[in-house]
Parts: sequence; structure tokens; C-alpha cells
Amino acid sequence: MSETDLAARVLQLVDAGVEAEVVVERAALSLTRFANSYIHQNVADETTTVRLRLHADGRTATASSTVLDGIEDFVRRTVASMRLAPLDPTWPGLTPPAAGGAADAPGGTGGAGSGIAGNVDEATAAAAPDERAARVRAFVEQAGGLEVAGYCRTSATRVAYLNSAGQHLFGGRTSAAMDGIARTATSDGLARLASPRLADIDGAVLGARAAAKARAGADPVELAPGRYEVVLEPTAVADVLQMLAIYGFNAKMLQDRQSFLELGAAQFDPAVTIVEDATAPDSTALPFDVEGTPRRRVVLVDRGMSSAVVHDRRTAAKGQAASTGHAIPGGASFGAVPASLRLLAHDGPAPVEVDGPAADSGVAALVGGVERGLLVTDNHYTRVLDPRTLVVTGLTRNGVWLIEDGRVTRPVRNFRFTQSYPQALAPGAVLGVGPRAVELPGPWSESGTVAPALRLASWNYTGGASG
Repeated sequence: MSETDLAARVLQLVDAGVEAEVVVERAALSLTRFANSYIHQNVADETTTVRLRLHADGRTATASSTVLDGIEDFVRRTVASMRLAPLDPTWPGLTPPAAGGAADAPGGTGGAGSGIAGNVDEATAAAAPDERAARVRAFVEQAGGLEVAGYCRTSATRVAYLNSAGQHLFGGRTSAAMDGIARTATSDGLARLASPRLADIDGAVLGARAAAKARAGADPVELAPGRYEVVLEPTAVADVLQMLAIYGFNAKMLQDRQSFLELGAAQFDPAVTIVEDATAPDSTALPFDVEGTPRRRVVLVDRGMSSAVVHDRRTAAKGQAASTGHAIPGGASFGAVPASLRLLAHDGPAPVEVDGPAADSGVAALVGGVERGLLVTDNHYTRVLDPRTLVVTGLTRNGVWLIEDGRVTRPVRNFRFTQSYPQALAPGAVLGVGPRAVELPGPWSESGTVAPALRLASWNYTGGASG
């Protein structure tokens, strides 16, 4: 039974007079993991999930199931749960039937011949284990004898959305990612990349990059904590964007006065433009959200000006706005979250590939302007201390180097930091933006982040990794 047929079957089982929406998601995930320089696990899983949301007499219930043989009982139990639920005064109603653009069934703008809305690459959806294994082999070989570990994964998702108001959407997505480290006795080097297409993932390039970083980071020295000028590589910038997405550009956080954001204020440096764009050709997000609203491009920060947040239907109704198509499961309590966030790179000369830790994404050019500071590969184990100011604590990881007179001079031991992310991007604080952005895996399988490198005036390091 197709996703659309199953969704229609569930909708037919709901009593007349009950507002109902059904999401049927068929997701296939294949993962090849490696450690100690060999593949130790290859797994594949395909799951069909049915999500049902019902509303009647002022009460709402939401449920999901992967047991397709018991759909009738699933619907019956959800109806019973709705009858006992507390009143839901913020119910925004169902998404009305409307032209869904690229997400409108049965057309679409997927991969060639796919007929599916969204960025769907059929070769990635059908990728065999040996295609991932070949990339792992190339990664291992290019590491030149260093111990390596990581994963290569592919995923494909098809989703049908139907509701009793008449909205009907069908779409999909594919995603591929590789994340690996190379290791010496005293250092680690990281390489990470994501794309809608497995063909874009080159294990040899990533393995060589990880190995170069690991060798350049061997025998690090310890520096005193303090405020340093920094060049953050895209892997570290991605963490900054993910925190901004969840705690800043979320309309519910803003409405609850838990976000640092002040719409219409110049809170960021003029060099900063941040957009959410699931419609971009490199996005790994679905083309519509769990409420059946097609996603659209939203400019969140326009040359330093905080200009917008993303909405689901509840926050849109409260704010007298329109949903931007960013509802998530459980969003009634958490709010809407961007799915394809990107910090726009700056036009400039093409990055020059050089050996060593600065050999990526125009990092070398940014390093060249630093008199004394740090080159940072990754932020790790980050946790929010204060959502209102978005003060975050975490650790550096997978490579830190001292920069002196525009050159990377020596590796440095990891730091712990405590830093307000908006403050780090405030007016006057951004000294450079790299000329090339790269797509990186997000914190959950559907999301992705596109980030260039950044040169920032100050980052607050409060101690070594051990304290």
C-alpha cells in the first residue's frame, strides 16, 4: 500500500465531525560504521510511521504508530484519547487546501524522473552497501596509516500528508553524509560533509583532510584561558547556527520571551545574513512540515538586522502571521525549528587549497588577517546555560591551533568555553566570512546546516578541557 493510500485509509476511519490530519512517513536509513580503520557495522532499517492528530469539541490528541496491522485499533485509541484530553484553547485549525507549489501532489520538483516534490536523488535512495564501503576504503587509504573512525550513511524518505479539510501533499528527500576522524597518539583530525546526493561525498578528499589535521595537531601545547580572536571552521560555525535555530529563530521562544531576538533590531554584524531555505537545491529537508504547510525561504537575519522567525500554525495564529512550514512533531510545547539553515558566504576569490589545518573553505585567507588568535575546528558537547542571552558552554574538539602574524604556528590543547553566541556575531564582532559554504549534517537526520568559515573578534575560553 502506498503512503498516500495508507493515509487515506486512516482518514476514512476517523469519525465524521472530527478534524483530522494524517502523516505517513516511510523512511529508509542505511549506515556503514568504521573504527580502528575497518568497517565493523553495516545496518539498514526501513520504517513506516503513521502520525495522527485529531481535534473535536475543543480537545486535541496526537499519536503515532509503526504497527500497520492494527490501524483500526490505533485510530480508535486516538479518538478515545482525544475525548479525555484537556481543552486546547490555542488550536489553530487544520491547514486549508491550497496550492502547495513544489510540494503539491501529484507533481513535484524532485530528482530526474522521480515525480516527488523535494530533493530526491534516486541513486542515493538505491545506494548499496558497497558504495558506502568504497568511500570508507578511500577515507582509510588517504589517512596514510593513521587510525580512523566514523560513518557513512544514506537515507531516503517519502511522506504523504492528508487532512479532513482537503489538503493533500506528497514529497520526499534523500540525504548522504560522511563524518570521520583520523587519530595520532596525541591528536584527532575531523572531516565532515552532507548532501542530498551520495555522489557528492568523496571519501578520499575527506580522509586526506582528516589526516592532515590530525598530523598538524600532534603534541599540542597548553595556552592560558581568556578571550581570543578566532577563526571558526564551518564545522564549528554549524554548531553556532544550530543553537540560533533552536533557541533564537523559533517563534514560540520569542513569544514566550525566551529568545534573545529583537525583530527589527541590528543585533548582528552587517556581514551576517542567515536564511532558512528548504527549497534550495542542496537542502536535505522535506518540502513541507508535519502540519501540511509547504516550507518557504525565510530571511532570518538580513545584513545584520533580525528580520524574521519561523512559525508553525499555533505561533502564526498567536502572532497574526502565516506559518512558514516549520512545525515539528511535539511542536505544541517546543515551537517551530528551521530545517535547512544557512549563513550566506561572501563573494570573493576562490579558496586556495593549502596543506595543513587551514586547507578548507577559504580558511587560509581568514587566518592571514589574524595577528594572534586561534583556529578552531569544532565545538563539542555544547549546552545552553541561559536561553535568553544564548550563553553556551562547550569544548573545542578535533583540532585547535595558535595563529601568529597570519600563520598557523602550533597546535593547542582543547579549551572549555562559555560564550554568548549572539554576542560573538554582534555588530563589529565579525571580521570576516569565508567565500565558500559547505553542507554539514544537522542534529537530527532531516535537518542540515550550510556554513562558511568565520573570523570573529572574540571568543571566551574559560579553561582547559579538564577543568
